Amino acid sequence: MTPHRVTSPFIKSSYSGGASNDCVEVARTSDGGRAVRDSKNPGMGTQFYAPHAWDSFISGLRTGEFAH
Repeated sequence: MTPHRVTSPFIKSSYSGGASNDCVEVARTSDGGRAVRDSKNPGMGTQFYAPHAWDSFISGLRTGEFAH
């Protein structure tokens, strides 16, 4: 198995802010997927998503699949 390699800087969401400033950061990976980490605790670990999984997640956000 090839280890995941982050190929871009981590970028904090534009929705970040407010009193709690809770947010995630996202970076691109060498396989075209994404790496995601907690912006307040980046050393606590990183989750990696394959390209098709990330595309499905973004599609779900756009269509309101995760709305309450």
